Amino acid sequence: MDANVKKILSDLKANKFSPVYFLQGEETFYIDLISDYIEKHALADSERGFNQVIVYGKDVTMATILTHARRFPMMAQRQVVLVKEAQDIQDLGKEIGGKLLLDYVSKAVPTTVLVFCHKHKSLDKRKELGKKIGQWATMLDTKKLYDNQLPEFVQEYTKDKKISVDDRAVHALCEFVGNDLHRLANEIDKLVISLPAGEGITVERVMNQVGVSKEYNIFELQKAIVQRDSLQAAKIVNYIERNTKKNPVIPAVAYLFSFFSKLLVASQATDKTEKGLASELRISPYAVRDYTLALRQFPVAKIIDNISSIKDADLKLKGVNTGSGDDGQIIRELVWRLMN
Repeated sequence: MDANVKKILSDLKANKFSPVYFLQGEETFYIDLISDYIEKHALADSERGFNQVIVYGKDVTMATILTHARRFPMMAQRQVVLVKEAQDIQDLGKEIGGKLLLDYVSKAVPTTVLVFCHKHKSLDKRKELGKKIGQWATMLDTKKLYDNQLPEFVQEYTKDKKISVDDRAVHALCEFVGNDLHRLANEIDKLVISLPAGEGITVERVMNQVGVSKEYNIFELQKAIVQRDSLQAAKIVNYIERNTKKNPVIPAVAYLFSFFSKLLVASQATDKTEKGLASELRISPYAVRDYTLALRQFPVAKIIDNISSIKDADLKLKGVNTGSGDDGQIIRELVWRLMN
């Protein structure tokens, strides 16, 4: 977890609330994590009716928000003003809105906790608001996690829930779900709920939970391609072809494109040790083994050819030069081209 997120959460759990929080950036999971904590814990249940205000950016101007913020709490230590979807505040990007906010944060009402949830992007640091707001507000600027940071997130998240998780399960979760932390946390929560007492998360439980066949899934297909195991690859393609609704082909092709794109980068790396490739590709050490094996199986020219084949298949799946082939036939032809 980001050090700044940990610091903010640690202060909140110690009942230390700042007058203004400006939570911004691409990764909305941490923005929601902090704002949800404030919403649930800054006030007692009996205090929220008079002392908690929730507004949405598209519905308000900065003047309206600050009018709420300048109120004093009623029969409570503090009041909370939550601004959700703050990136849509009507005049936030205008000079007048920015000036109003800077004037407020420089002398914020100490009995108000004002929280801006500014999602998917950050303030323009070329403008005065972007440059100066961090001088007075508690700031968080989040970025999407790289693939190699996802295992640490899974391990920390499960540790907080006092649940063990094996390395293969961590790898499967990261590869199948990707860096959508909301979905990743949701899948883990569902796994935790279904776990018998005293048991941990295994790769088999992950496969069952996310609806992926243990034997016939994109991970096993990639493995068969890398190992040049034509028989196993054919079995998996047959399964996918019969079950395209449960196993949509476009995400599978995107997964293969990601793998061979990273493999091309790996082929040019100066340090081809497992540690070096994990750093270069920003992936977990567990996943590096597939790349080291693939580098022995595929010369650079073949890697480039495979990327081209994957792009062709992707276009066909999206209706370009499709001919008479359906999704199953397209993935079957692609796998053959990748291995031959």
